[in-house]
Amino acid sequence: MENLPTKPPESSPPKPFRSRWKRLLILVSGWGFIFLGILGIFLPILQGILFLAIGFYLLSLESPWAHRKMEQMRERYPKLGKTLDEARLRAARYARKIRRRK
Repeated sequence: MENLPTKPPESSPPKPFRSRWKRLLILVSGWGFIFLGILGIFLPILQGILFLAIGFYLLSLESPWAHRKMEQMRERYPKLGKTLDEARLRAARYARKIRRRK
C-alpha cells in the first residue's frame, strides 16, 4: 500500500534552499516587523497586531518553529486567521518588491 498523507498541508512549509542573502533579508525584515509590532502594542500610532502578523509570516518562511506556531495560532484563534491572511498578502507584496530589485 502507498503511504498517503493523513491531512494535506494548509500552507507551504519553509523552503530550505534559498540564497544566503535572501534568507538573511527575510529573517532581518521578519524580526524588524516583530520589533515594530511590539512597539505598536505600546504606541497608538502603529498597528501592532498587523506588524506582528507580518513579521511572524516572514519568519515562518524560514523557520519551521515559526511556521508551526503560526498554524497553531490560526487553529486556536480563527478570527486571527483573517489578520494573518492580510499579513500574508502584504508580506508577499514586500517579497515581490525585494525580488524585483535583484
